[in-house]
Amino acid sequence: MSPAPAKLRGGVREDPLPYQQRLAERALEDIDLVVIHATELPDLATAREYGERIVHPGSQTGNSGHFYIDRDGRIEQWVALDRVAHHTVGYNTRSVGIELVNLGRYPNWLDSRHQDWQEEITPAQLEALVELLALLRAALPGLEFIAGHDALDRRWVPASDDENQKVRRKLDPGPNFPWPAVIQASGLDRLESDDRPEPSG
Repeated sequence: MSPAPAKLRGGVREDPLPYQQRLAERALEDIDLVVIHATELPDLATAREYGERIVHPGSQTGNSGHFYIDRDGRIEQWVALDRVAHHTVGYNTRSVGIELVNLGRYPNWLDSRHQDWQEEITPAQLEALVELLALLRAALPGLEFIAGHDALDRRWVPASDDENQKVRRKLDPGPNFPWPAVIQASGLDRLESDDRPEPSG
């Protein structure tokens, strides 16, 4: 397993997913993008349960980010940087996925009556995210871009309560995510829906 790029705020706890060795390998030089997610789940333990589920029968792997940041700023690494995690359709081979523990729309993700975001990023999460991004920039020579999951997956799907209505499949990391602070601190270029490079894998 590739180690976390460096220790920060007491260290990154490495807790590889059971199927990590079955994830595709990649060169660190090929990574140019960080994608920011919200778990839209109540806590880190629930996120772990979801991350360990096998949802890709062919490779016997699941969906997860590389890093998870809990509300108290604690960081865990579940997937090595030299492995391709399944977190953003079309962008996995070139990106690092960072998941922020956050309720989002839980548990009514696609209910048209419950699309309000329930929780904002905590100060501790923001501090940890900024530090992690700085370390990733130092460790990944090609890292240049950052984007929210919502900017890269703009699909609309039928609402769970009324199939005649459509809702956004992904809204994370949330409408009040502090993009100006993160961009200023990280020095990365934010990809918006209209200016992102074409998906490569």
